[in-house]
Amino acid sequence: MKLTKTFKAFFESEKSGGLLLLFVTVISLYLANSVFKTSYLSFWETPIGHHSVTHWINDGLMTIFFLLIGLELEREIYNGELSSIKNASLPIMAALGGMIIPAALFLTLNYGTETQNGAGIPMATDIAFAIGILSLLGKKVPVSLKIFLTALAVIDDLGAIIVIAVFYTASISFINLGIALGIWIFLFILNRMKIYNLIPYLIGGAVMWYFMLNSGVHATITGVILAFVIPFGEGDEKSISYKLQHFLHYPVAFAILPLFAMANTCIAIESDWHEGLNHPNTFGIILGLIIGKPLGILLFSFIGVSAGICTLPNNLKWQHVLGAGMLGGIGFTMSIFITILAFKDHETIIFSKVAILIASVLSGIFGFVYLKYILNKKKKKK
Repeated sequence: MKLTKTFKAFFESEKSGGLLLLFVTVISLYLANSVFKTSYLSFWETPIGHHSVTHWINDGLMTIFFLLIGLELEREIYNGELSSIKNASLPIMAALGGMIIPAALFLTLNYGTETQNGAGIPMATDIAFAIGILSLLGKKVPVSLKIFLTALAVIDDLGAIIVIAVFYTASISFINLGIALGIWIFLFILNRMKIYNLIPYLIGGAVMWYFMLNSGVHATITGVILAFVIPFGEGDEKSISYKLQHFLHYPVAFAILPLFAMANTCIAIESDWHEGLNHPNTFGIILGLIIGKPLGILLFSFIGVSAGICTLPNNLKWQHVLGAGMLGGIGFTMSIFITILAFKDHETIIFSKVAILIASVLSGIFGFVYLKYILNKKKKKK
């Protein structure tokens, strides 16, 4: 099985971006708990217009991240790893399990409480971190495992986007939403008319973002739906979808996501931080990511293969699927993003972020050590 040129570029950018995310997260946590604590924390709350710096990053810049996710998903569906039912069925089943089981475990502990709204938090997988950890294992990693984990993470992100749109929309302004969707329909018509100039799509997307921001539906959804009206064409290097996707790779991986990580991990850890881990919310997040993710991914994959819905690709073993499931427990970016939408209470948000960091670090370590062991074991047998 060979990697396509596009897939290689995507994998390499996510790998480097994941390592950078790790670095800036450590720096952010250090600054938030150093002598620079007060000025560092206040910087992210600096008002620009009617919103803080953090708010502009989360609702503005992250829309560009979701645009890239949408473009990548579109490419995978049209002529990538998800272009056929045979290729897509396994990661789809795995992603479903990786969302349903963690949410079920969380709700088992939190149903009927004030924190039940956090069920979406352990459903997410951070593509950049998961691929970044996998890349540390070097050339021993089977190509089929790289493809499986990447496809799983992309589908997982789509699931998270749907969850955000459906479950984390408090109230809707139908006028603003209608205008936003009207602009989307207009851009769709431009697509059908084969208007291949990117400018009207970007201008329309910016206006659509404004109305979506004021509609009650989270503004970042704009990025995803915009991606599907930007002309894909043949998907080759002349396609404006291809050009935009490749243009966005580096600013997203090396600027937008690091800024998001720094703005949302500037957590001042108090001496009693561990007390929050006893709460059903934080315990549910940790349990969902560390146990629920690998369990759900492995279980649903096994059910899919046993039922004849999908098949295991060549060189992909069940132990690889379990290892990918462990790395799937690295929620980070999307989990933190959903936390911000799920809760209003500052203390709950802080404890949730701490739980996400702990679970993501442990999932990354467990996944890396486990995969390193089975890959080395396989190499020795040869």
